[in-house]
Amino acid sequence: MGSRRRPWATAPFILVAAAIVAASSCAHGASAAAPPAAASPTFGDNFEITGAEDHVNTSADGQTWYLSLDKKTGVGFQTKQRYLFGWFSMKLKLAGNDSAGVVTAYYMCSDVDAAPQRDELDFEFLGNRTGQPYIMQTNVYHNGVGGREMRHSLWFDPTADFHTYSILWNAKTIVFFVDKVPIRVYPNAAAGKPGGGGGFFPSSKPMYVFSSIWNADDWCTRGGLDKTDWTKAPFVSSYSGFTADACTWPPANATASPPACAAATADSWWDQPPAWALDDAQRQDNAWVARNLVIYDYCDDRKRYPAPPEECALRNAAS
Repeated sequence: MGSRRRPWATAPFILVAAAIVAASSCAHGASAAAPPAAASPTFGDNFEITGAEDHVNTSADGQTWYLSLDKKTGVGFQTKQRYLFGWFSMKLKLAGNDSAGVVTAYYMCSDVDAAPQRDELDFEFLGNRTGQPYIMQTNVYHNGVGGREMRHSLWFDPTADFHTYSILWNAKTIVFFVDKVPIRVYPNAAAGKPGGGGGFFPSSKPMYVFSSIWNADDWCTRGGLDKTDWTKAPFVSSYSGFTADACTWPPANATASPPACAAATADSWWDQPPAWALDDAQRQDNAWVARNLVIYDYCDDRKRYPAPPEECALRNAAS
């Protein structure tokens, strides 16, 4: 069971961000430092490799993994555990230089084989030509259906250093964070309805945490116009600092009953009101992101959605 501390608690970011824009410089988000962990498991304790093991390198202390993509193949990893609700955080440093066509994905999914009825929460980082910024895409899938894409630019160079990308997931809301800045809020449109069901929201399927690096030059950069330059390979993304303060689910092949933390008992911090909505400082940060960093928002795309999906109005009311 998770602790009662809110792991995303942060100092106000908006004033620092405004100064960043005015100075046209790159910096980290101004977030409160997390308390040091008592003991850090290695990546191998939490994850298993999916794909070509010779495309994964590990630091001497086991705390950092390096995934590489070449013309032959990419690679990925997934958690050994499944989770339902909680806080999930990873530090990533993306492939630098000319990364057009390259996608680095960090996501949660209910199935290991992209099953047609899967639930999924996505961070995808879309590479670009040298000198052009990465684009960050987030998406939500429910019962195999996505179409909830948002795209953001970032206020720093994600290839220069590690930055923290996190997901808060509970029965009321999903929030995507970058360096503890809430860049996207996805509310459960059915949460206030009798029975709490029927909305486009993943709430019942435990998920693994995945990451991968792969070639997607058929769509990734400028709609597929810019192809991967394989003379720049290998492309390497780096990972460290994984945290899951969450409800751990029994293995997929186990017959055990769901854990007590899966019930809405308010015993876990994610089942308590502070985890259901942004606080005042976070709302300011999220509003700054909406004004300055949003490139695409499915809620505003009338060609795809003549009537905005139900959660769009709730998101606007909450932010």
